[in-house]
Amino acid sequence: MIDGAEELWVKTEIKPKILAAITVHYSNLGKDLQDGYHITATGAKDSTSVAEQPKQMSAAFVKAAKQVDALVAALPLSDGGEEAQLKRIAELQAENDAVGQELQKQLEAAEKELKQVQELFNQATDNCLNLKKPE
Repeated sequence: MIDGAEELWVKTEIKPKILAAITVHYSNLGKDLQDGYHITATGAKDSTSVAEQPKQMSAAFVKAAKQVDALVAALPLSDGGEEAQLKRIAELQAENDAVGQELQKQLEAAEKELKQVQELFNQATDNCLNLKKPE
């Protein structure tokens, strides 16, 4: 759930900007309405049902507003605010560092083992080719 400050921010900052953008989009259709055209969902002009245009625009506006509300409701929760988020980030960084150190140790061990295997392989090939007498 969004806390009061975040909800206020969304209501005062985000939602008005989105609604303003939608309003601008629909106001740009005014010229076509004055010319007697109906704009279809695909953007094509259709001279039929000019009286239905305001109803369709209102319905589209309400639908867009509901979608904005749904998107706002889907925002990730921030229980505890910024302090809790910073604490969680620090925990994740510490976990990442620990995993990185373990992976580095495993890499060093694998490189050491590879070097040993390469030395044994070289010894075996030398022995097979009789370039070096077995010890």
